[in-house]
Amino acid sequence: MSLRTRAKSLTVVAILAAGAVALIGSTQTWAVARLAEGALPVPGATAVPVLQPLALTTLALGLVLTLVGRALRYVLGGLAVVVATGLAFLSARMVVAPPLTAVAPAVTERTGLAGAEAIAGVVRDVTATPWPLVTLIAAILIGLAGIAVLATAHLWARGGRRFGAATDSTARDDAAPLDAIDSWDDLSRGDDPTR
Repeated sequence: MSLRTRAKSLTVVAILAAGAVALIGSTQTWAVARLAEGALPVPGATAVPVLQPLALTTLALGLVLTLVGRALRYVLGGLAVVVATGLAFLSARMVVAPPLTAVAPAVTERTGLAGAEAIAGVVRDVTATPWPLVTLIAAILIGLAGIAVLATAHLWARGGRRFGAATDSTARDDAAPLDAIDSWDDLSRGDDPTR
């Protein structure tokens, strides 16, 4: 496997895998709020509402990265770094000290209370599960892969070559025999291949 193929494969797989981990993490319990009536688990998508959109953006970015040319690779590499920074910031905040605002929607749904003071009155404490840390590690991997894209994009083989412009019928070698695909292409352009 050449350096070009290896660089492209590793970065795309890293982005897709880390994006999938972040997406899975959004469905898992990120924090547990302790109320008078018991523990209230809070999923990642509730604790950090932009978690799923950022994870989906990462997955889409990884897929599109395999098809685009050099200029767009640099744009997508930069976007991967930006998305990773956002994911890392939001995840790190939950790892260090989960804010009361992260559990507020779940507490409101359970108790019917709204407002910062009312929620602070019923929540004894908030603890984080390992999922914010897992997502933080995934975000770091996305960021490193984005930097790798920026550093190696010029080495990658041109993406989407098979989807490039179709050859013109006049550019085709006239001595070459026509096959079924060539005949359909000629029909699509308005030429009658039977003449």
